[in-house]
Amino acid sequence: MTDYGYPRQLRILTGGGFQRVFDDVTLKVPDQQILILANHNGLDHPRLGFVISKKNVRRAVQRNRVRRIIRESFRLNQHDLPPVDIVILARKGLDSLDNEQVHRLANKCWSRMRKKAKRAHQQK
Repeated sequence: MTDYGYPRQLRILTGGGFQRVFDDVTLKVPDQQILILANHNGLDHPRLGFVISKKNVRRAVQRNRVRRIIRESFRLNQHDLPPVDIVILARKGLDSLDNEQVHRLANKCWSRMRKKAKRAHQQK
C-alpha cells in the first residue's frame, strides 16, 4: 500500500536547501498566481518548500490556507513527481482564489512539472 504521509523528510527545512534550488533551477513552472522552481535533489523522493511573502499575500490566514491546500495536493501527488526539491513562490492574486481554485492550480502545476521533467530526462 502506498504511503501518503507528509513526514519531515518531504520538506525543505534549511536555508541551504532553498538556496540550492534558487542557485541551480532545473525545472521552472510559471503560472499567473504561483511560480514553481525545482532542482534535482539526488534522493528518491521530492521535497517541498514555500516562499509566500506578505507583499503578495497580505494576511497570515490566507498564507496559511494557501500553504495547507498546496501541501495537501503535494501529499496526494508525491509518488508521481520526480525526485526534486520544489520551491513554491506566491505571486499577487493568489489570496483571491478560493480553495477549489488553488487545489486545481496546484494539480495543474504538478502535471506540467511531470511533463517538463520527463522531457528534460529524455534529452539527457
